Formats: sequence, C-alpha cells, structure tokens
Amino acid sequence: MVTITIDSVKLEVDENENVLEAALKNGIYIPHLCHHPDLPENASCRMCVVEVEGKDEIVTSCDLKPVEGMVINTKSERANKLRTLALELMLSGHPEDCSTCPKYGDCELQTLIQYVGANNARMRTRTKGIKMNEDNPLLIHDMNRCVLCGRCVRACNKLRGVGVLDYRKKDLETYVGTLHDKLLTDSDCRFCTACAQVCPTGSIRDKVQLINADLKREEALIPCKGECPAHTDIPRYIRYVKEGNCDAAAAVVREKAPFPHTLGMICTQSCAKQCKRGEVSDAMSIREIKRYAAEHDSGKYWKGKGKQLPDTGKKVCVVGSGPAGLTAAYYLRKQGHAVTVKEALPTVGGMMSYGIPAYRLPRDIVAKEADVIANQGVKFETDTKVTDILGLKKEYDAILMAIGNHVGVRLPMEGNENEGVLLNIEFLRKASLGKPTGMGKKVIVLGGGNVAFDCARTAKRLGADEIHLACLEARDKMTADEEEIEQAIEEGIKIYPAQTFERITGDKVVTGVDFMNVKDFYFDENRKAIIEKEEGSQHHIDADTVIFATGQWADLSEEQGLELGKGNSIKVKEGSLSSSVDGIFAAGDVVYGTKSVIQAIASGRDAASEIDRYLGGDGDITEVLAPVEEVDGYIGKEEGFANLKAACKQIKPASERGNNFDVFDFGICDSDICGEASRCLQCDLRLQIHQPRLWTQYSDQKEA
Repeated sequence: MVTITIDSVKLEVDENENVLEAALKNGIYIPHLCHHPDLPENASCRMCVVEVEGKDEIVTSCDLKPVEGMVINTKSERANKLRTLALELMLSGHPEDCSTCPKYGDCELQTLIQYVGANNARMRTRTKGIKMNEDNPLLIHDMNRCVLCGRCVRACNKLRGVGVLDYRKKDLETYVGTLHDKLLTDSDCRFCTACAQVCPTGSIRDKVQLINADLKREEALIPCKGECPAHTDIPRYIRYVKEGNCDAAAAVVREKAPFPHTLGMICTQSCAKQCKRGEVSDAMSIREIKRYAAEHDSGKYWKGKGKQLPDTGKKVCVVGSGPAGLTAAYYLRKQGHAVTVKEALPTVGGMMSYGIPAYRLPRDIVAKEADVIANQGVKFETDTKVTDILGLKKEYDAILMAIGNHVGVRLPMEGNENEGVLLNIEFLRKASLGKPTGMGKKVIVLGGGNVAFDCARTAKRLGADEIHLACLEARDKMTADEEEIEQAIEEGIKIYPAQTFERITGDKVVTGVDFMNVKDFYFDENRKAIIEKEEGSQHHIDADTVIFATGQWADLSEEQGLELGKGNSIKVKEGSLSSSVDGIFAAGDVVYGTKSVIQAIASGRDAASEIDRYLGGDGDITEVLAPVEEVDGYIGKEEGFANLKAACKQIKPASERGNNFDVFDFGICDSDICGEASRCLQCDLRLQIHQPRLWTQYSDQKEA
C-alpha cells in the first residue's frame, strides 16, 4: 500500500492498481469513458486526464500507477481544458438526438457531457453515414453513435475470448465491426452480448431495450430464468450438465422445486419459449437437459442435506397432494412445522398421478419424488376426502387448500347428457386407475389444450378405432404444446381446428357431433367470446363417444365456508394466498385455474412462505444445495456456434407407441447431451459485468 493525495484527500491505495481505479474506489470521481472495471485499459478517450505534482505533462489516470507521496489534481484548468476538447471532438461525429435515442437516460456519454459541460458548437460536425445493422439476432449495431472507446472490442477479445469484433476502416471513418463486415452468425459470435453491456452509448445495444421493457433487469437478461414460474437458475444447471456434473445440476433444480424428474418429463417449458438461443437458431432443450440431470442424479448434494429447522410445535394441514400441495408441505416441514397431507385418492400426486397419462409421466417417478417429501417428515393420509374444511381449524394452526380442479366441465349444448358423453378428468382418472372408462370405438374430443390431447391419445391407447379432436381455436392459436399436436397426428388422431360445437346428435345415445367452421374467434373487452361462423359450413362427424375437454372446476361449494370465485375457485386476498377465512390458505389450480405443474410448484412455494410467516417464521424458504462456483467468463470462439441445432430426442415411432402406455420419449442420449448443453448462450455471464457507476453516485460530486 502507498499513500497518495487526490484533490487534497489523502488515500491509502494499492500500488498495483491505477490511480483512476483507486480514486473511484474511494468515492472520488474522475471523468472517464473508455475505462471499465472489468476490462484492460486502453487510455483512448482522454477523459481521465489529471495533473501530477512535479510532472510537466498531463497524464491519463487509467494507466498511471500510484507512487508514495504522489499528489494529484483532477480538476486543474489544464486538465479540464484537455478533457473538454477531447469530449467535443467525440461529439463532433455523434448524432444530436439524445431525446430520441434508445439509450436516453441510460447513456454514459450523456452524463459525461453534463459533468464536463461540453458541447459540439465549437467543432465542425460530421456525419459518419454508416448504415445501422439490424440484421443480427439479439443485437443492433449503430456505428454512427460509436465514440471508439474500444470497450466492446476489449470485451469480445479479452473478457470473452471470442475475438469477433475489431476496429475497421471505411473511407476515412474508423468503426467497430466484424471481418469483412460479415453477420455475427457467420463470424462465430457466441452472442454473450457482453459488447452491448459495456457499450456506453448504445452503439451496440440489445434489440429488447431493458429501459423500455416491463421487466426486471435479471429477467430481461436471463429470460429463461425470468419466465420460469419458480425462477429456477436454468443457465447454472445447464452449465453443470455440460461439465458432466449431473448431481450438481439436479441440486440446482431442487433448490426451487422438489420434482426435477417430473418436470424433466412434462414441463410446459415456458422458459424455452423465451430462450434467446431461439433467436439465433433452435431454442435450448431445457426440459430434456433437466430430465437428463435428474436421471443421472445420485443425490450427492441434497439427500439428507439442505435446510431443516427445529420443530416449531405448529401444525399444518394440506388438503390435496398435487404439485402445489406437496411443494408447500415440503417447504413447510423444512421450516420446522408438522405437516399432514390429506388426499382423497389412493395415492398422492394429484394430476401428476391421475391426469397426466403414464406414457408421458410414469407413476414410479411421481412416487419416488413424493417419497423424498415423506422422508422429510411430511405425513400422508390417502383415501381421505375432506368435506368439513372449517372443522380442520380445531386441530391445525393453518390449513392449505390445494385440491386442484378435478371436475370436468360439461358444455351447455344439446345432447350433453347423452350416454357416451364423458368428462376429461374423470376419463383420465379412470384410465390411470385401470377402471372401465365407458369409451366406445369412435371418439370425438372437444377441446384444444394439452388435456384434450391427453384424452385423445389415451383413447388411442385404450383401443379406439377413430379419434377426432375439434376446437374453437385456429391451428396456430391452439393452446396445446406443438409437440403434443404433432405426435397426436402421427398416431392417427384427426385434428379439426376452428370449429363450433353445434350439438351432440343421437336420441339419448351419442351418434356424433354437428360442427360449423369458425370464420373469426376472439374475446371482447369484457372477455366474452365472440364467434363468427362461416355460413353454409355445417358438417357432421359420426361417433359413439364424446369427451368434453374444455376446462375443469374445483370440487367445492359455498356451503363449505369459503368464498368462491369463477369455476369454484377459492377467492384469495389481493397479493396474498389467504382465503376469506383466517388461517386457511389456497394454492395452485384451485386459485387461478388449470395451468401447469411448474406454475403449481411456484404457487406452493409462495403458500409455504406466507403460511410460515403466519405461524411466526420469517418466510424464507430459500436454500442452496449445489456448490457455488466462480464461472469463467472466458468462453472462447467456437466455429459454427450460431448454426448449431438442437439435439434430436430418441422417440419411438407411432406404430410402436399407440397401443400402450409405455414411455416412448427417451430424451437426449448420452452422446448428445454435452453438445446440447454447450449450445447455451450463458446469458447469466452478463450479470458478472459491472453496471456503470455515474458521477452522481460518487461522494466527490461536481460542485453546484
């Protein structure tokens, strides 16, 4: 350490760091633009010039090493003049459009102008005339705004080791670009977007600007994590899989969700739909990577480990053992509460055991993951239907209603009570239990969501000769996963989008359904469905079975003492999961309607946190299971990286899967999983890069 004086302030500083960094760390602001704490210095902007006592020349503080006794003046007249001149030279070639600039309000150059007080009135202005490039995925290159600070070049070359960006020359103008001005996809760019992060002017910027997006910074930068309802750290577990450490990867998932294997089989992948990789080539196969980690997990980092607080003496009853209920029970037990789960059916799991067909989610997977929850100390009571909800308050300190939506909706249409009309949930439950479903040989499923396709594909496996599926939505608006639709078509199920259900025909016994084509279908401002039919398009399909798959309700009534909403949902207070009765909470589908397993898990976590606070805890259910490692941001160059396609899954052909409930999708094989994980853009690396610290944030601000 050495002692130096900056603007009359004595400082003890590290002799190995430069004067600029020493000043900034001690709250003394020296203007700078090309400097960035994560990048090597290049002293190009001349903003950080200072005077050193005993030296004739003005020096740049970013490449000045402190020496014992050094006296520095950052605000001398000479330094200020040189700084102003350097800045005005930059501004002479910079567009005068601050108020319309997408970087407005987040521009380091703009704040520097305010501090220095410079303008370009004294300089002859010029227009660079470089065409803005919007043809790259994720990024916009607008070299007219570039001030040649070189941050992006250093980030690409030194911080990331990719080496795509460098200085180029066109006519008399120097700019930053790729070799031969090729697109980033053709230049082996890794699309880490470090260049956009360090750019002070928006010359290189994200196509989705964070300042304008209705998102938190982390959610915008890492959309897969932000889109996941449980906010699982997806880039982290993908990185572990790439490294061959599936134990750590599975532990990362378990930090947020107790069902990694289940999610690896059936997650709806809202994360992958927002994956930035999808803007470059194919989105990451996030679900399949999670599945691979779960299937190769030994439990090294979580079995017998993790949080378990001392017993509190408080008792909680969870009614319903679906993903929301089991998740809440698991975390409440970890907080030290005694938890009993009451389930009306013979085994726990809810829709995971009785709704999602076994060919998609084998029952042994659900059972094994439920065993983890039981081993944590949660008590299960199956074949126990709760009818007296309020009566539970006599025995328990808190109650969570997580009963899901297990009652199918029968549309109010002619013939809906005919023999041969079935309801989605009841049909799937009977199929799961191996009971007779009442299904015939010619089946029509009404509905276009995942549950409708589960019904249709289950009917196929139960031996139906013909299966038709019709829905109101147009083909591109169907809510089922594209994968479900395509696989159903492969299995011989006929799809009829954009159809109205006019009537179920037959005198007491189903003989078919009359349909009309939909010309237009939308919801008005009151969420009322507006359906415009195509005139003269009436047609009929013969059938002996009709399965309604158009929604589900909860098995509840007002007489049970809770205030209910639409579809028998439990009304909860705004910003809470507390019901109309003190001490009774609700979570999962029974609150917000039928959604997904991962959404239910997130709701269960929220419920556990809120109930813990209600019982006197701090509500903090977070835990770290996987090892925390320093991630190396030097990712290097990879030839053809942008064009890498998603790994193919191993799937049995339709001819081998349509007559049984065996698993037919085996995910990504061992030889391909590392390559798939390696396609990740590692968006989280950007969070390692320091945010700019502007002059107003320093204690030594410019005097008024």
